[in-house]
Amino acid sequence: MGELVRLEVEDGVGTIRLDRPPMNALSRQVQEEIREAAEEATARADVRAVVVYGGPKVFAAGADVKEMAGWSYQQMVDNSVGLTSSFSAVASIPKPTIAAVTGYALGGGCELALCCDLRIAGDNAKLGQPEILLGIIPGAGGTQRLPRLVGPAKAKELIFTGRFVDADEALRIGLVDRVVAPDDVYTEALALAKKLAAGAPYALRAAKEAIDRGLEADLATGLEIERLQFTGLFATEDRTTGMQSFIEHGPGKAEFQGR
Repeated sequence: MGELVRLEVEDGVGTIRLDRPPMNALSRQVQEEIREAAEEATARADVRAVVVYGGPKVFAAGADVKEMAGWSYQQMVDNSVGLTSSFSAVASIPKPTIAAVTGYALGGGCELALCCDLRIAGDNAKLGQPEILLGIIPGAGGTQRLPRLVGPAKAKELIFTGRFVDADEALRIGLVDRVVAPDDVYTEALALAKKLAAGAPYALRAAKEAIDRGLEADLATGLEIERLQFTGLFATEDRTTGMQSFIEHGPGKAEFQGR
């Protein structure tokens, strides 16, 4: 368990909890501990869904600018690889992931939320990529994941201006998927994660991989990726369980064992 990031597991859900008060600034140590927590969540069979949570007040307000300000070009070249790969470890978790966003999710914090499959935000949330105001650009996936989510024109407007987006606008443009009261953010994310954790894990993994890999390919290649993932699930016991349960009891009654 990390000093500033920990993985808490209960009822099939792993919570990657950032705990670096007051703003969860994403220092190198936090980045490495995020990677470790993501890799552990990936490896553990008792984790079927993941929530990424910064606590009741703030998700993550961005990079540790004080740490970064004194770095040379050479130091940033070296450190940027770890930054990108630590966030990619979250994006690569082969299980459903949900960002539970309260307060600020800015810069690297927004990019961390973008690594998740879904985002539930409090109505006090502020999201954005303000790196341009520091004379730099997003460096942990913002220029790539944000346009894939909200479209290139809207992503350019947000990145070029560096402005913050409130929860209502974030919902309207598709940057978040649900807005609730701040006190309900983690509860809602956990409830959704538990629902997903009850699903067939190999089917969820296949669906996630087909979508993510398909977005990087042309339609014909994407359809082939889908076909291979679809047919591969016929080798699982969960497919047999799901279809037999449907025939005997109707939809939504199967209990999947992850085999």
